Amino acid sequence: MSGNKLSELPNERAQHLLKVLVDRYIRDGNPVGSKTLSEDSGLDISPATIRNVMIDLEDLGFVTAPHTSAGRIPTIKGYRFFVDTLVKLRPPKGKEVEKFQEALQASDPQALALSASNLLSAVTRLAGVVTVPRSTCMALRQIEFLPLSDRRVLAILVINDRDVQNKIISVNRDYTDDELRQAGNYLTEQFGGSDLSAVRLRLLKRLRETRESMNSMMVDAIEMAQQAFPDSEPEAELVMAGETNLMGLEGLADMGKLKKLFEAFGRQQEMLHLLDQSLNEHGVQIFIGQESGYQLLDECSVVTASYSTDDDAMGVLGVIGPTRMAYERVIPIVDVTAKLLASALKSRN
Repeated sequence: MSGNKLSELPNERAQHLLKVLVDRYIRDGNPVGSKTLSEDSGLDISPATIRNVMIDLEDLGFVTAPHTSAGRIPTIKGYRFFVDTLVKLRPPKGKEVEKFQEALQASDPQALALSASNLLSAVTRLAGVVTVPRSTCMALRQIEFLPLSDRRVLAILVINDRDVQNKIISVNRDYTDDELRQAGNYLTEQFGGSDLSAVRLRLLKRLRETRESMNSMMVDAIEMAQQAFPDSEPEAELVMAGETNLMGLEGLADMGKLKKLFEAFGRQQEMLHLLDQSLNEHGVQIFIGQESGYQLLDECSVVTASYSTDDDAMGVLGVIGPTRMAYERVIPIVDVTAKLLASALKSRN
């Protein structure tokens, strides 16, 4: 590397010019030239010196020239360095935070998630996305069986003291009320207090290990319970708002790409997988362009934060927009909204 080349990371002057370039590009959307940088930077250096710095930044992969013009735009690497090191955050304050709190007044978790996604969309003018709060512990409190006709039984599961799940199961013989009561009592005694997602695995293990020593009532009870308990955790739900805000934005003007992106939003699985990467992380996570791992989001940035109650992660919320987004505003908005949603959920318990 020549004597006037930058080291692996930009020096202080180059960092300042990179910040000015990214700020200006986010604001205007046009490649930024040396003359503009000279005017905006406040540095007493010549356009020729600035051009040399830009050449070095381009060699290091922080900026690129999209056309033959002298103007440059940030690369994904440039954005990443900007959000990790250079961005000056502008958190919402006072009355704006109060408005956020007022928008998150619903008592139902699903309604709260929808309110949060609408809030994120309205404030950032981008797409807001929120996973519906998941119950971190679904503990079995009681199980009862009631006889129905045609060798069917109603299984009643009481979960977390107040939630009730009903499921009709088929059995291979007729049972008396007393037999069903004994089966329910046995299962409540054996598995009461256990997390619902783990009960079915324990049932299978119990049946496999001790079937020969069980009496027929215990075997029948476990076989009925296997039908009653879920064999997997319920899939997370996702609510989105403001997808149409993305139409026509920088890098997202191609209607073909936009249509595929909206279709991916509808399928949800890809977005859920991406958001789940942030579930157990602290603070705001930012996926810029190809960092998301999803080709449809190559021209987007996703800013996320998990929300939790009593240190238990309940879900993730965030904003999807073009890589050219106002990170100084979006990052703190996502952070504050996650904290306020967690507070709203905690207050309803």
